[in-house]
Amino acid sequence: EKMSERGKVAIIGSGLIGSCWAALFSSAGYPVCLYDVGQEQLNKAKENVRRNLEKLESEGLSRGPSTTAEAMERISATTSLKEALEGAIYAQESTMESFEFKQKIFSEMDAVAGQETILASSTSTIPASSFTEGLKHRSRCLVVHPVNPPLYLTLTELVPAPWTEKEAVDRAFQIMESIGQTPIRLKKEVIGFAVNRLQFALLAESWNLVKDQVLSVEDVDKVMSEGLGPRYAFYGPFGVIHMNAAGVRDYCARYAPGVRRVLADAAPTPTFDEEEVMKELEASLERAMPVEKMSEHTTARAVRLGELAMLKRKLKKD
Repeated sequence: EKMSERGKVAIIGSGLIGSCWAALFSSAGYPVCLYDVGQEQLNKAKENVRRNLEKLESEGLSRGPSTTAEAMERISATTSLKEALEGAIYAQESTMESFEFKQKIFSEMDAVAGQETILASSTSTIPASSFTEGLKHRSRCLVVHPVNPPLYLTLTELVPAPWTEKEAVDRAFQIMESIGQTPIRLKKEVIGFAVNRLQFALLAESWNLVKDQVLSVEDVDKVMSEGLGPRYAFYGPFGVIHMNAAGVRDYCARYAPGVRRVLADAAPTPTFDEEEVMKELEASLERAMPVEKMSEHTTARAVRLGELAMLKRKLKKD
């Protein structure tokens, strides 16, 4: 579709993630209506959207040809859910990460949404089947989960409920591509989706390496930041093994016995509340990143991820 003809998008919940979504959609040329319960929150959200758009523009990461001022003209805000959803082709809900709240907000959205509107949730852990089953528009509901911070990390997980129509998933996929996100499609619902299943598997082994006194906290993090992380920034686990031998079949033929031996030696999933490990983690992480200065560290992270996003964009073009 041409940018001038892009349909209206409703952003339900205007906090941190909602205002990132609003910036991405308006930057890409969509008219955006922000919904929240209070006018004061909406005023604050508009300022956050402006800041996000300025970040994208200054870093050369805008999702379309618009300037910040032009993108801001596409933003409206309302405390009426009906008004937000009226005429919307797509709604992105980013409210509290609570099962009861998702049920409540989705049933309210369902009551006022049009026949064609796709109803997507930013939830990172709650499957759509648990809060959309009784809805009349349930076939157009799904999870569309971004990775934090979504301004710089483009991956977006699309997770349908068992009753989500393929056409709704396809359309959400196209919409995500049209705003410069990188959508992936889960063929079926699983707990934790994909990002957290992989992230938690890594977290469990990291915890056990500290618990078993194999590595310091700092050195576990260096394994990722100085070793695996940069490699995974361009190729995933499968791309890596394919390149590390004469293809994936050759890798598995040669190395599978060693892989199985290592995995058989792995400890069971930790409970993540062992006090000894917790003390060691806290001592190390507090030295490097004191909690009271967390906003400085998350700002620095955003700058670094912005630099990496620019590099990746440049390499894709080359």
